[in-house]
Amino acid sequence: MQAVHSAPPMTARKKRAKGEKSALRRAIGYLGQYKRMTLIAYGALVVATLSQLIVPQLVQAMIDAVTQGAIAQRVLSAPEGVQAMALTQLNTTKEALQTTYTNAPSWIIGAVLLILVVAVFRGLFAFIQSYAAEWTAQGIAYSLRNDIFTRIQRLSFSYYDRNQTGQLMIRATDDVERVRLFIAQGLLLTFQAILLLVVTLVILFLTNWQLTLAIIPILPFSVILFAVFGKISQPLFRDVQMRLSKLNTVLQENVAGIRVVKAFVRQEREQKRFDDANMDLYIHWLKIARAFSFLFPMIFFVGQIGQAVILYFAGSQIINGSLMIGEYQKFNLYLVYIFFPLGQLGMIVSLMAQADASAERIFEIVDTKSEITDKPNAIALPPIQGEVEFRDVTFRYFNSTAPVLSKVSFTAKKGQTIALLGATGSGKTTIINLIPRFYDASEGAVLIDGHDVRDVQLDSLRSQIGIVLQETNLFSGTIRDNIAFGRPDASDEAVMNAAKAAAAHDFIMEFPDGYNTAVGERGATLSGGQKQRIAIARALLLSPKLLILDDSTSAVDFTTERKIQAALDNLMRDRTSFVIAQRISTARNADQIIVLDKGVIVAMGTHAELIEDSPIYAEIFASQLVDDSQPVMEAV
Repeated sequence: MQAVHSAPPMTARKKRAKGEKSALRRAIGYLGQYKRMTLIAYGALVVATLSQLIVPQLVQAMIDAVTQGAIAQRVLSAPEGVQAMALTQLNTTKEALQTTYTNAPSWIIGAVLLILVVAVFRGLFAFIQSYAAEWTAQGIAYSLRNDIFTRIQRLSFSYYDRNQTGQLMIRATDDVERVRLFIAQGLLLTFQAILLLVVTLVILFLTNWQLTLAIIPILPFSVILFAVFGKISQPLFRDVQMRLSKLNTVLQENVAGIRVVKAFVRQEREQKRFDDANMDLYIHWLKIARAFSFLFPMIFFVGQIGQAVILYFAGSQIINGSLMIGEYQKFNLYLVYIFFPLGQLGMIVSLMAQADASAERIFEIVDTKSEITDKPNAIALPPIQGEVEFRDVTFRYFNSTAPVLSKVSFTAKKGQTIALLGATGSGKTTIINLIPRFYDASEGAVLIDGHDVRDVQLDSLRSQIGIVLQETNLFSGTIRDNIAFGRPDASDEAVMNAAKAAAAHDFIMEFPDGYNTAVGERGATLSGGQKQRIAIARALLLSPKLLILDDSTSAVDFTTERKIQAALDNLMRDRTSFVIAQRISTARNADQIIVLDKGVIVAMGTHAELIEDSPIYAEIFASQLVDDSQPVMEAV
């Protein structure tokens, strides 16, 4: 949710339409942060690839040595007459032929040893290339995850109102992994494929330009084929990631709310939700499988055509004596270096399509602008004295024309306790959300000590406000860690005093490990009242001049509520406090009680004043008489 005047963030797709580089190119640009290891990876790849290109030359030398040795042996063992004719036809001498025959075994051994040396050399540099590439890719994944998390920390509340937790988690995990995989493998394979193609074509032209020209017309068909599949597969992978996010959202919601699911016996319904999302993902993966099931046979088909063309033209040259067997074998091996990269392009297209779709989703978050930001000339808010003023404040949530608050005006003096009372949806929570500037007012202004909250730096504002929200959130760690969340350097004594003030110390000490007791995920091992008291202690430890309690006693019993309220009454002295109250028993001692109805202030005053002057307040009070305890009625 957000104020109606704020525009939704521009998507990465719209940005590219304005001429910005693609998301995948931006992700690849992160290599600039790891220049040294990137150069090592690609330098090692060049050395390993060039070493690979030497092998066909050595194979030709070995085959030529075998062929020439065999010819020499046959000629030397032939009768004198036949031998003389053969020497004339071969344009050589008997002594030269004898030398060839004698040296042939050593040439073969030398070629074999060189091939082994090249293999070891290539393996060494392939290892260096692989390690450096993975090191770089993991570094980029680290940077992307950090960028996503940093942006998530800075986005306004309205962004989370419009987006699901599961979708954000997938982008920081699965999408980043797909980008990493392409940079670690796909990008290197692309570079290697281009290097192999270019260098191999040059070698083939120098070896036999007629045969090379015969296969050139086949290459454009391969390039067109992969370009078409890239265009088709990229949106398919984007759809898959969206459906994976949906599946993850269902899973995350189910696990987080498993107690509710079991309590209401809704396992079958949740199973169906998961099955539907899972089936949707399955169907879209099958679409991709069909596309690539057609692609790979086409790759081999193109390769077989190339082999057939070469076999025909090379056979003609061998017959007329212009092509030797060794040279033909070398040409065949180099031909593999042309069609093998083309075969790899199938995997490259797949990795690239997935990475491009994922990078697009990553930068949609990274590029999202927070609607709540510091102005360029924002000042640091001086130490708060505690006066809060709402001046004709109107607020609307995103895509809503009806105001949640309408022309709300009031002033809270330093040290006063302000109780907000009203039915659900009356605007109580919206008021307290505007004070720390979780949202901005659509009209009017919220002022603290005369400073418009939009004119001060956010961190300087929020760091001086103690907040206990209606939904209590605890983090993994110990009870002490959670109380000291806002002040990690707080002493044990300060933490204990805050817990005592929040009526939490006694139940904490009942645990075997006391303040070092580990809480479960989101505080699952604690009761609702225990979690709320720890959250109150967390806020009180900050010793703020401005305190916001969003219905902070709603989850505790009456006895605990009285303890908390008594502690808060003492701690609220000299502090401006805003308390959302569902019960008049919580609000009766406030300096001001503001009664809201449908976003409008309908009554304002003390408990005694409102009982006399406000029919709405009197009606709320009367409706709670049956449920309120005797001490509350006596206080009235």
